[in-house]
Amino acid sequence: MRLIPFLLCWLSGTAFAAGLPPLVVSPDLVRAPKPPASPVSVPASGTEAAPAAPVARPAPSVAPAGGRVSLTLPPVPASTAAQLPAGEKRRPPEVADEPALPAGSTSVKALRILGARSIELVADGDAELQRDNMILTADRVTYREPIDEAEAEGNVELRQGNDVIAGPKATMVIGDSTGSFESPAYQISRQRQPSLTGEAPRTVSGSGEADLLRLDGENQYHMQNATWLTCEARDPDWYIRARELDLDYDREVGTARDASIVFKDVPIFWMPWAEFPLTAGRQSGLLPPTFGSSNKTGVDLALPYYWNIAPNYDATITPRFMSRRGVQFGGEFRYLGESYRGESRVEWMPKDRLTGEERTLASIQHEQRITSKLYGSLDFNSVSDDRYFEDLSSRIGVASRINLLRQGQLYYQGASWWSASILAQSYQTLNPDEESRNVAPYRRLPQILVQGQRPDLPGGLAATFTTEYTRFAHEDADRDKDEGARFIAYPQLSLPLAGAAWFVTPKAGFHYTSYDIDRSPLTATQRDSITRSVPIFSVDSGLFFERETTIFGGSYLQTLEPRLYYLRVPSRDQRDIPNFDSSRFDVGFAQMFAENRYSGSDRIGDANDLTAAVTTRFIDADTGVERLRAMVGQRYYFSDQDVYLYNRDELRNAGRGTEILLGLGGRLSREFSMNSYLQHNTETNRTERANFNLRYQPDYAKVLNFSYRYAPELYISENLVGLEDIDVSGQWPLGGGWYGVGRVTHSLLDNRITEAIGGLEYNGGCWVLRVAVHRFAIERDDVSKAIYVQLELNDLAGIGSNPINLLTRSVPGYGKINDSSADRVFGMD
Repeated sequence: MRLIPFLLCWLSGTAFAAGLPPLVVSPDLVRAPKPPASPVSVPASGTEAAPAAPVARPAPSVAPAGGRVSLTLPPVPASTAAQLPAGEKRRPPEVADEPALPAGSTSVKALRILGARSIELVADGDAELQRDNMILTADRVTYREPIDEAEAEGNVELRQGNDVIAGPKATMVIGDSTGSFESPAYQISRQRQPSLTGEAPRTVSGSGEADLLRLDGENQYHMQNATWLTCEARDPDWYIRARELDLDYDREVGTARDASIVFKDVPIFWMPWAEFPLTAGRQSGLLPPTFGSSNKTGVDLALPYYWNIAPNYDATITPRFMSRRGVQFGGEFRYLGESYRGESRVEWMPKDRLTGEERTLASIQHEQRITSKLYGSLDFNSVSDDRYFEDLSSRIGVASRINLLRQGQLYYQGASWWSASILAQSYQTLNPDEESRNVAPYRRLPQILVQGQRPDLPGGLAATFTTEYTRFAHEDADRDKDEGARFIAYPQLSLPLAGAAWFVTPKAGFHYTSYDIDRSPLTATQRDSITRSVPIFSVDSGLFFERETTIFGGSYLQTLEPRLYYLRVPSRDQRDIPNFDSSRFDVGFAQMFAENRYSGSDRIGDANDLTAAVTTRFIDADTGVERLRAMVGQRYYFSDQDVYLYNRDELRNAGRGTEILLGLGGRLSREFSMNSYLQHNTETNRTERANFNLRYQPDYAKVLNFSYRYAPELYISENLVGLEDIDVSGQWPLGGGWYGVGRVTHSLLDNRITEAIGGLEYNGGCWVLRVAVHRFAIERDDVSKAIYVQLELNDLAGIGSNPINLLTRSVPGYGKINDSSADRVFGMD
């Protein structure tokens, strides 16, 4: 009877592992004691200089106290061998002098090893099985090489790359990556690829527990009675609980059945079936609902559904319920191809409960590369009525929209130095206030533009030219708006001269314009054919000085940059020329060195003046940060100005400098930054423009801002509106994970608050709660109020109305409190 086991061993080795020598445990396996961190390594049988002969009975291998036995088995047959993923490296050996594990080989380590390799190998005590980058550890591991199966018991842990699965018992077919875990805890990580240019990849991890986990192949996991969360906290406040959970990392999609989102041990959202992205990628399915409240819409609830049609196509369908207005249906479609991209959006409300009307919105943006040199674009926007945005939007940037662009354009890039374009452009102008009518901009039907630039002409000369033909039309042509065609030709020639610390650029140009005008009844007696020829001459020059200096113990590089700009433009009578597209620029440091004080081409300001300015900068010698920047500039007029746009108050008289511009700013310290600007008129001894901004930001999500704006003669089109206000905003931790955020803008001119925001945020580690209240008044008697409430579950979803865009726009330096520390940028060195 004693011979039967030996006979079976011999037969099984032949039948199930033909060609593979059986495991031989030689006396060499027992070596001198070593510390636990330095396991004993024994080469595979068959790798010795002389082949080992089979023995009649496999003997147990026992390591001395403090040591472990290590066996390396050659790769199993191709049908069951595990394949190392492309580009993935094997885990390095634990001991520096241990040879690297051959690809596909299996290493077994333990305090005791029993059995024969060709039948069954039992590793007992601190057991470890490794193949490529997969490591299985347990108190006891039984490995059956013929079927490539491992059975682990006691403190089982499976590591593969950054993935970890742990439980009391597991069974696996190593090469097929199949098997099961009982009562496992798991953490699975994958790298999220950048969705935006310049964005760095980041690792997205998920973890949880289950009654049973089944491995269905590489990157395929199935759990029963499982949890899932993307937070690394030991005692998370939220998780997904599902009767069945499938994780497909080939498609990067998770599927939950009979699932609930549990927050603070309370189920807050039940889903019979749901799919969600595992690496924060795109995935079809219901998006978290958004809800809020405003005095215009009442309670506002939207349930968006995202449809990932293809890698380069997607759509979002959003039913929206407003308690005061009714039901609205919205849709957005985005697409991207090799030669085109765009998006379109529609909104439809069958009947507004307050107005009794149907209300709609349509928007299309499209860009197309037709050939390698020809491009096209379309931008079309439309709403059904004048008060659409005021009634249905709670954002001031949207509610205050007046002119909706409708434009189509073709652009041709000729040689490297010239281009041409043709444009058709109009607007839908909204008039939400019945007592104040907004004047629509002129339509361009069409505009043909040819431009060129040659910086490489003989003698160091540079040339530019602009040629334009535009036909202007207006909806009020039968009342008080002229229409007509305008032709422009504007060639220029310059001679840039420069050295290491200086530059001089003389430039001469000739601006020719002709008009063919269709007069309105208001101007019927004026000329309908006008030409204008204006020579333009300028000289721009500057110097650059720098020195090393020390201030308050700090080392700085100080620069001194004086600049002179002379401009000569003779006066031309332009009072009979309609104003199709011109407006007056605000006086500033950039405009002081421009050749025309008006935008567009219907007014060319006469000039015989000299602008002098000087800038000095203090740059930190260690960090390169500009700590302080001071500028002063003044324009001196040699001749009286004659050309104006709206009234003669715009004109300046000769014989004295008028505007003095002062600027002071910089990053004064790590915490403080400041910018200020002052424009003073010496002729009237009045300050015409002043801005002051101060920011204190000692850390991320800790910022206080103060600003003052003063512009008593601010014009919008032909209307004098004036401006003087104070703005205070900030974000600050209150303690215990709470943050306060807010902004108040008070108009000193009207003695009223024009915009106010107040909010609270709480960072729960794995989640963030945000509550914000927004009040803004476009007009004194037209006030909008909105409430935002959002619960954001990190790396999963945000539930509620999102105030992030509002807070980012309204509070300079605002920081999203649940951004990872690697993403935190707040402009401080």
